[in-house]
Amino acid sequence: MEQKQITKQMIQYNKNAFEATFNSMAMLQDQMENATNMFLEQAAWLPAEGKKVVEEWFKASKKGRETFKSVADEGFKKVETFFADVIKD
Repeated sequence: MEQKQITKQMIQYNKNAFEATFNSMAMLQDQMENATNMFLEQAAWLPAEGKKVVEEWFKASKKGRETFKSVADEGFKKVETFFADVIKD
């Protein structure tokens, strides 16, 4: 019984640690995007094409972040399914 609880707690701990770290990273990226956008609004010397490149870069970063999150979530689901017999209460 103790091993079941330890396994369940380990999986939940790792999932929570990932969520907290991921959310911190996402918040940092969003803040940097906002700061960069404020800079770009004031940078009259930067051509519109350059601003568009930065916008596309942010979109690609968000898409990559979302893809990474979905893959990680799927991985946690697989681990939970794999250990389903072990972590049953």
